[in-house]
Amino acid sequence: MTNKPLDRRAIPGDASLSTWRAPDGWAIRRMDWPAPGKARGSLLFGGGRGDFIEKYLEGHAHWRAQGWNVTAFDWRSQGGSRGDIEGGHLDSLDTLVDDLDGLIAEWSAATPGPHVAIAHSMGGHVLLRTLAERHPPLDAAVLVAPMLMINSAPLPTFAAWWAASLAAMAGLGRQPAWHQQAEPAPVGSYRQSCLTGSPERYEDELYWWKQEPGYNLGAPSWGWLKAAYASCAALTDEKLRGVTKPVLLLAAGRDRLVSGAAIRHAADVIPNAELVTFERSAHEILREADPIRLEALARIDAFLEERSGLRSAA
Repeated sequence: MTNKPLDRRAIPGDASLSTWRAPDGWAIRRMDWPAPGKARGSLLFGGGRGDFIEKYLEGHAHWRAQGWNVTAFDWRSQGGSRGDIEGGHLDSLDTLVDDLDGLIAEWSAATPGPHVAIAHSMGGHVLLRTLAERHPPLDAAVLVAPMLMINSAPLPTFAAWWAASLAAMAGLGRQPAWHQQAEPAPVGSYRQSCLTGSPERYEDELYWWKQEPGYNLGAPSWGWLKAAYASCAALTDEKLRGVTKPVLLLAAGRDRLVSGAAIRHAADVIPNAELVTFERSAHEILREADPIRLEALARIDAFLEERSGLRSAA
């Protein structure tokens, strides 16, 4: 029997959407896509700022085909978890750490192990903070282009953080940090070059924005940037050294959004970490052109096979 090709623009029929309630009652949109047959374990995925479940369906399908029960979700303030928050604004990323810690606790208690988590960009940052501060019941974690510091070039980090803090103090905390045109940036734009070398996958995001205009958050607010800088600073070396679970970090050599130096530093400090850099990749490694994307998936598969306890269990 031949597997039907994945439609990247439709939720799979055998996946289920539901609502998970965060510790404070916030409605978090969730998708569960069980593996066909006996599962090898359970995998939780979280995207970056402005992402949503549908954007990474291709990756979810890959991991499901590898035998994982896949759970994905939309972060509070974005996607189907926006609630009444405009533009994805948050005053602190601590709330996202609380959300993820609570979700992992309930999800891991209800699903078969081993339990692994994969997260991209802002999600990778929140996952690492959760590992460092809450020590959740995970067997391994993968951080894809994690936002361990914002790439503020040409401004130095301290100047960009100061500017965001000053704007928030001036009452502009909920205002976008830069102007964006009303129409989404098309294929071939500077925005696409920052994200992916795959026009087709970039177009997928634009398709979903047309279906769900609220998924397009636009530029981050000054307050969100202030919160992000503060949250990155909270990941001290002392906290990183306390992360004992196996961690794979994937870095993009052409990343204009997050700091490659911060990712390399974390890989040096975390005791049980591995680092793989894709020199020709833009920020969205898992949505890049196939030569990069498929290599990244293969690296993740090998890491999870080796470091999540699957090989020893076999």
